[in-house]
Amino acid sequence: MYGNPIEGGAPARPRKKVTAPGLRRRKGGERITMVTAYDFTMARLLDEAGVDALLVGDSLGMVVQGQSTTIPVTVDEICYHTRAVARGAEGAHVVADMPFMSFQVSAIQALENAGRLMKEGMAESVKLEGGEEVAEHVRRIVAAGIPVMGHVGLTPQSVHALGGFKVQGKADAAAAKLITDAQALADAGAYAIVLEAIPPDLAAIVTDAVAVPTIGIGAGPECDGQVLVCYDMFGMTRGRVPKFTKRFAEVGDSVIGAARDYVREVQAGTFPAAEHTYRPRTKKLVDAAE
Repeated sequence: MYGNPIEGGAPARPRKKVTAPGLRRRKGGERITMVTAYDFTMARLLDEAGVDALLVGDSLGMVVQGQSTTIPVTVDEICYHTRAVARGAEGAHVVADMPFMSFQVSAIQALENAGRLMKEGMAESVKLEGGEEVAEHVRRIVAAGIPVMGHVGLTPQSVHALGGFKVQGKADAAAAKLITDAQALADAGAYAIVLEAIPPDLAAIVTDAVAVPTIGIGAGPECDGQVLVCYDMFGMTRGRVPKFTKRFAEVGDSVIGAARDYVREVQAGTFPAAEHTYRPRTKKLVDAAE
């Protein structure tokens, strides 16, 4: 990947690009891996690891900007971060979130902002939250040649209406509505659907009910794929993290330890050492008066 040499000196073969149609074809087959990314460096590392899709989520409002919800995030901000991620994604598919009030007003508004995320943000598909109420928006966007990923269950942009970040679909009526919403998105042309924070048995029913892949986050193992927030899975989030998050590393502790070593060495005068310093000049400085 990235042309790095391998044993014998031969360059690594470029990674084949993952596409929206390719992800759709994996329904019921090889499971899909998706991770959030918000900058070039993280995108390049995740891409090199073989992650299928990189989601530039409006979660950046919380994990990058320090907001309490995703609601303040703007289209301009998603465009900025998606451009950075796209530069680092050699093979991974790049998905841009449509932030709060970028699509809810009308199908035309949704189409215009989806177009911005593709044209200005260099996204390869867009994701939007909601079910039946946004099906026409999805249909219009897809008709314009823009792939759309759906998102039902816990929809963070509706956190105030939902009464907080809570598991969804517990009651029979709510579960039935969620199934209907997922089917509406699939019928409208979505190539995949995120299922967030719902009981695993309901996620299994939804997965069987739609002809497109489901990607779970807090929805159990029966989905066609999984997505996590990069900072959560790498142990970079301090304090409480969602129950469904597995910390695959403790990068946060490593960063703190390395930074403490840096502070100690700078204060002790042991950094920079000779190996971190350029060679001295070989000529004497010329007197400025000459």
